[in-house]
Amino acid sequence: MEGFKLITNAGIEIRFRYYTEEAPRSCDAFNSALPLTRVMYHARVSGQEIWFDNLPELDIIQENASVFTVPGEVVLGPSRPKRTKTAGCFGIYYGEGKGLDACNIFACVADEDREKLTSLGENIWKNGAIEVRFESLDQ
Repeated sequence: MEGFKLITNAGIEIRFRYYTEEAPRSCDAFNSALPLTRVMYHARVSGQEIWFDNLPELDIIQENASVFTVPGEVVLGPSRPKRTKTAGCFGIYYGEGKGLDACNIFACVADEDREKLTSLGENIWKNGAIEVRFESLDQ
């Protein structure tokens, strides 16, 4: 299991690699939910982040969890502990940001696709939500 890619309706592909050592359960759970199509929105409070809040139900504990990320990192909200405000959420930070509650940091954009991610984030910020498809790189 290497990672996943995001594909826009315009055919733009952005690749991400899993943090299999740091967050193995999160990587396995997300990968098992693929392929997946969702509408991504721009965050209002947490910074330069695109996200959605309707992940398939994934039974995931907190691992490699933090509110602090670096640009390009991908997070998902664990289902346990139950008090977690981010359960069912998925986000990609394309720039600076800070989460509202701890999320599992489980992947990062491929270096050569970083500019495409920044362009996508800025496009969603300026023009509104878009539908994207997620697929495993193993397919």
